[in-house]
Amino acid sequence: MTAGHSAPILIKPSDAGAWITCIRRVWLDKYQPSTTGPDAFARLLSDAGLEHEAAMLARLENQYPVSKAVSFEHTQDLMQEGAAVIYQGRLVDEQQGLVGFPDFLIRHENGYYQPADAKLSLSENKKAIQIQLGIYRRLLKNDLPALVFLGDGRIAQLGDEVEPLVDEFITGMRALLDLPQPPAVRYSHSKCRICPHVAICRPEFEVKEDISLLYGVHGQAADHLEEAGISTISQLAAQSAESIPDVPHLKGHKRKHRAILQARSILSGEVFQLNKAVLPHGTWVHFDIEDNPLTPDRERHVYLWGFLAPLYGRENFEYVWTDDEASDYQGWLGFLQQVGRYRAQYPDLVLAHYSNHERATIGKYAERYRMTSHATVTWLLGDDSPLFDMQNPVLDCLVLPLQGYGLKDICKHPGLVNFQWENEESGSQWSVVQFNRFRVETNPTEKQKLKTAILGYNRDDVIATRKLEIWLRERFS
Repeated sequence: MTAGHSAPILIKPSDAGAWITCIRRVWLDKYQPSTTGPDAFARLLSDAGLEHEAAMLARLENQYPVSKAVSFEHTQDLMQEGAAVIYQGRLVDEQQGLVGFPDFLIRHENGYYQPADAKLSLSENKKAIQIQLGIYRRLLKNDLPALVFLGDGRIAQLGDEVEPLVDEFITGMRALLDLPQPPAVRYSHSKCRICPHVAICRPEFEVKEDISLLYGVHGQAADHLEEAGISTISQLAAQSAESIPDVPHLKGHKRKHRAILQARSILSGEVFQLNKAVLPHGTWVHFDIEDNPLTPDRERHVYLWGFLAPLYGRENFEYVWTDDEASDYQGWLGFLQQVGRYRAQYPDLVLAHYSNHERATIGKYAERYRMTSHATVTWLLGDDSPLFDMQNPVLDCLVLPLQGYGLKDICKHPGLVNFQWENEESGSQWSVVQFNRFRVETNPTEKQKLKTAILGYNRDDVIATRKLEIWLRERFS
């Protein structure tokens, strides 16, 4: 029995992802589950995972007789019979308090079974995957390595090296499930805003004026500040940099001063300027990409390279589009040709974007197609690069009344840039969902509607960076 709860709860490997992200989320998942279903992007990821699992099932069926398990007892019967491959096996050890549902159980030549899961990638949620497969090994009670069938065709093996992480997870979960109330945690803007329990947790953070609500204040820093007697945003706002002790993730006068100004900005709505915003001279072309991470080989496919050229009206939106990853190389060449045309037309070209994603993607594409010495690539990534990341002057020069400094956070705020996207639901994940719908749509009219919607979102992104440029020039440079 767990303290304050009526029945024991078995620990599932699928709990690992939430446990790594936020222990409060695990507790709420167990005792106050959200009634809100997964969003469209989460469903897309799930569907991609199921497609990969189905492909692995088909591959195994071509090599071995595969038996599908329908219960815990049936799984044990199939194992005793020596079934070659068991699909959707069900394992439980009530004494250990563990339950697991491996995609496949594969009979080894020594008669024991290896657990195997189909995962699109090991780089994403690596710890969670290690815990999941480690628990399957523990339930099977043998030393055979677990297998991970990856989306790119490789097979990873996980053995005894995952045991310490599995021990930590099980110990932590047992302690967590014994709690009569959800555990105290700190706010994380990137994690909390996509959590199904945000409507429960966020008001509590706000009532307490939790310092971790502030941009740039790490949860560990908030813990140590509380120990020093600074537990609320108002208390932090009243401090001086000299009065705050050095704590993890918040050391030095500059960081402390910024944290104090961030607290004051959140409370008052005031914008604080730290430095003059220095923007390069030249002819600006605004640049933004849309890419799909859900490709068979797990290499991101840029399906849209978007630009806003002078005179910066909606009619000046230009782009390079590819329907699928099969035409990825043509899209990349089209991007280089478009940039070459801008370079010839505007000798003082500034290719403006927001965040490092665009520059990093150009570098990855150059490596993918072995074009790192291509003249346009070396110019784009060299010392005299026309690329200009607009996030840098924002972070270097301004303290804004925001919890996140993303492009939409700044541009949508009515007291800041105040630019609104035509489609309020649009965003990077929304774009990926629409593109994957576009890929499978067979009706030409519906297909065109999806493409038009994606283009409209990207056009608004580059218009937003143009509006941000004007806002910075007029007010802070």
